Amino acid sequence: MAQINLTLKGVASPEDLNRVTSALMMVDGVDSVDIGREWAEVEGKVSREALIRAVASLGGGISAE
Repeated sequence: MAQINLTLKGVASPEDLNRVTSALMMVDGVDSVDIGREWAEVEGKVSREALIRAVASLGGGISAE
């Protein structure tokens, strides 16, 4: 199982954190997500690119690197 660290940008509220967490958990292969305002740690069998796309799909200026 891989651990992927992401840097988040544009997360401004607890609602944003919930949206990002939900988006990441919906990606196939994700086992767990630990999240803060500027970071996320994801464990599972998933590609970094899939996680970045999931966060980008939220819009509203929220992004991941």
